[in-house]
Amino acid sequence: MDVLREAGATLEDVDRLAVAVGPGSFTGLRVGIATIQGLALARTLPVTPVSTFEALAWQARGATGAIAAWVDAHRGEVFATLLAPDGRTVLAPATALAPEATLDAWRGALAPFGGVRFLGDGAVRYRDVIRERLGARAEIDAAAPRLAAAIGWIAVTGPDRAVRPHALVPQYVRRPDVELTRDRRQAAAKP
Repeated sequence: MDVLREAGATLEDVDRLAVAVGPGSFTGLRVGIATIQGLALARTLPVTPVSTFEALAWQARGATGAIAAWVDAHRGEVFATLLAPDGRTVLAPATALAPEATLDAWRGALAPFGGVRFLGDGAVRYRDVIRERLGARAEIDAAAPRLAAAIGWIAVTGPDRAVRPHALVPQYVRRPDVELTRDRRQAAAKP
C-alpha cells in the first residue's frame, strides 16, 4: 500500500497483478501466491506469474556472458539455472544441488561463454566456491536483488502472459521436506 500511496494511486487503479512463482521457500511461495490470488479474485484481475530466475536475469539484461541465477535452497544447496545473455535457458531443468555439483554439471555448458554473471542470494552465499572453481571468469553481483521491481517490469512488458488467479502454479525445483520425510518413514516401515 505504501508503494501505491507514493505513486499517488489506489488499489482501484491497478489493472493487473504479478507474483514470483519460484523457486524459493515453499512457505514463502505459498503465502505470496495465495495473497495475490485473493486480491486478484476479489478484484477480478489477471495475474502475471514470473519465475524468480527470470526476475534475477532481468537485472542482468545487457550482459555479454552467461547469466547464472542462484537462489539459496538451504541444506547446502542452490536452486540454479544457466541462461544465455539473451535470457534463453541454456540448461534445463533447473536444479537443486550443492554449489560444487552445480558447477560440475555446468562445466560443458559454460565453455562457449567468456564470463558468467552470478545473481541471487545463493551466489552471494557461495561466492567462495564460485571463485575457487571459475576464478576471474565469474562476476558475482553482491547487490541485493530488486525482485519486486523486476517482476513488475516483466509483467508490464508481457501483458499476454497474464493468467487467471487459479492458474498460478508454484515452480518447485525439489520436493517439499514434508514429502521427503513421509516417504522415508513409509520406506522404513515396509517389511
